Amino acid sequence: MNIHVKKTVPIEYLEVAKAYRKVRQGGKAMGIDEESWVEFEKQTERNLYVVWNRLASGSYHPQAVREVEIPKKDGKMRKLGIPTLRDRIAQQVVKAYMEKRIDKLFHENSYGYRPMKSAHDAIEQVRQNSYKQDWVIDMDISKFFDEIDHGLMLKATAHVIGDKWVQMYVERWLRMPILKEDGTLQAKEGKGTPQGGVISPLLANLYLHFSLDMWLARHYPQVSFVRYADDAVIHCNSKSEAETVLEAIKERLSEVKLRVNETKTRIAYCKDYRRKENHDVVKFEFLGFSYQPRARKSQRDGKKFMAFTAEISPSNRKRITELIRENKLWKNTTLEITAISDLLNSKLRGWINYYGRYSKRNLRRMLMKIDERLIKWIGKKHKTGHRKSSEKLKRIRQDNPALFYHWQKGY
Repeated sequence: MNIHVKKTVPIEYLEVAKAYRKVRQGGKAMGIDEESWVEFEKQTERNLYVVWNRLASGSYHPQAVREVEIPKKDGKMRKLGIPTLRDRIAQQVVKAYMEKRIDKLFHENSYGYRPMKSAHDAIEQVRQNSYKQDWVIDMDISKFFDEIDHGLMLKATAHVIGDKWVQMYVERWLRMPILKEDGTLQAKEGKGTPQGGVISPLLANLYLHFSLDMWLARHYPQVSFVRYADDAVIHCNSKSEAETVLEAIKERLSEVKLRVNETKTRIAYCKDYRRKENHDVVKFEFLGFSYQPRARKSQRDGKKFMAFTAEISPSNRKRITELIRENKLWKNTTLEITAISDLLNSKLRGWINYYGRYSKRNLRRMLMKIDERLIKWIGKKHKTGHRKSSEKLKRIRQDNPALFYHWQKGY
């Protein structure tokens, strides 16, 4: 394609094509224009050209985001903002440009949505910090993505990125109105960035880099912290230090127009066989894992002792067990077992690869429910009793050990 456009922004067409390939791997949810990937890809090259033309000429204006609500673990609803497919591509272009220039500025203990860092890295660092320091501030920021102040966000952006066009597009995305589920259009009124936006995690990291990370490093260098997006765990050396730091954090967040969620923020004691102080709270959760005292057996002499360890949290154990139990597959006896494995393996792969790092024993107990359900399903399908159904599943597993992902991994 011969491309000619008067450029005021240093963006190349190939960067837009690369951004498209990146976001294409993500969700399929449509924005307010109801354009699907199927529709977009009827004229992929032409549509990418339009996005590039507008971005490069400085005339790209995003559409409103479509608000959807999804249930949270506590029964409440989380609001997500779904941009149009074209807005996602445009955001990815600018995000990639920004990330190359500012990721190196972020604190080493900021783990969320960053290249070469993972949730497992954050979980392991919290585990290591729990060995070294006895007290923890388990902190939750109230409605973080809804409360990000646009003025402070733009000030932070300008501080790290001198390009005026980047600042312009960040401001346009921050100001995108929200199309509510009832059809009304809601203005931003100077705060908030939608969860669901491609660029939102990077902006969140930038905001908290100045608001929390660098502030902690400067004023409280003796504490250890791990932050994953707006979820933070701060280890302290004593209860009094944890109380002092928490009060200081509340004041600091107030200065940057944020606040601590009082009902979810607490001080916990990393109790184990060495730590003898009394404290009501001796556990906390982080990224789906529960850190708490647990009985362990010494590899040296076989004696039991109390360790402070990470395992899959009770709420996630319950969620996975319910998903297994309530799956509608078990009612469909017209399926073949290969179809069931095709439908279940992506979830099994996700659970095992994420939780299996520290929770093999608990995960094995939960995944046994899959085999129990398979035995019942075989019984219904072939009208056989439990013993014969169990024997049949055993033969299937022997003949096809890679049929289910948890079989492949020895669960």
